[in-house]
Amino acid sequence: MLIDLLKITLGLLLLLGAGDFLVKGSVAMALRLGIPSLIVGLTVVAFGTSAPELLVSVNAALGGQAGIALGNVVGSNIINMLMILGLPALIAVIHSSQIDTRRSFTMMLAVSVLVIALAFMGTIGRWQGLVLLAALALILWDNVREARAHRNARPAETEELGDPHMAVWKIAGLIAVGFVGLAVGADLLVDGAVAVARIAGISETVIGLTLVAIGTSLPELVTSVMAALRKQADVALGNVIGSNIFNLTAILGTTAVIAPMPVPVELLHFDLWVMLAAALALTPFVFWRRDIGRGAGIALILGYLLYTVVLLWVGSTGVFA
Repeated sequence: MLIDLLKITLGLLLLLGAGDFLVKGSVAMALRLGIPSLIVGLTVVAFGTSAPELLVSVNAALGGQAGIALGNVVGSNIINMLMILGLPALIAVIHSSQIDTRRSFTMMLAVSVLVIALAFMGTIGRWQGLVLLAALALILWDNVREARAHRNARPAETEELGDPHMAVWKIAGLIAVGFVGLAVGADLLVDGAVAVARIAGISETVIGLTLVAIGTSLPELVTSVMAALRKQADVALGNVIGSNIFNLTAILGTTAVIAPMPVPVELLHFDLWVMLAAALALTPFVFWRRDIGRGAGIALILGYLLYTVVLLWVGSTGVFA
């Protein structure tokens, strides 16, 4: 138990430092390339902070723990939309009115519906995984096309976001250290958390949806909090949307191709629909361009706490068994 607690502590410390490094390096890269930091948040930052989910889901699926593998992805997306946006909003207003994420948000909704449809086939196997990876390829192509369109039209306000003249070696170093720190930190944290949870006799699916999902989502949390403190609303919101897209396409798709996963019945009847409802709850901030202030942040956090209470009740009563 002592070793597991030490793993959790060390993992948290690594995540805190690595998240800050990743934001600094990614924003500097956006400025140097003349690409809006929103695009970087949707790609580089999102992919980097989702690396722990990929490692955990693949390892779990290979070990025959489909509940952890799928619960990790679904739970991470729910946490991203409720806690990862809610907590930074308590620190500083996320000025979503200043950015346009409608296109990427619509893609996230479409991918969420696609995953739900595939899940109701009973098993997310290799061909379903290939469909998700094909969706990722289309989304990446669209992001690259949009980034090229912006390359020659750098907004004047991005000059205030960071140092556009940071040395290339320093940018690469910050991003590399951020990626490695996030992956190692999340791995240590999840190992310790899962060991403690199993001692308490918690089911695999609940572990995946809660402890594992929270552990692998800490990079997104740290990155979004740091972005909020640095007044980088576009990175914070873009990171959540991009991470969710990456979780559902790259992580779930790659895991399914490597090891097909039967879908637990509780995910079909409850958690997948909570994930979709959480995504729809962000509609006012994306389409109506409303800022995410302290009141909205509290509402999002309370939504996640309510979900967790219901999830634990469902797990204890076996209502969907």
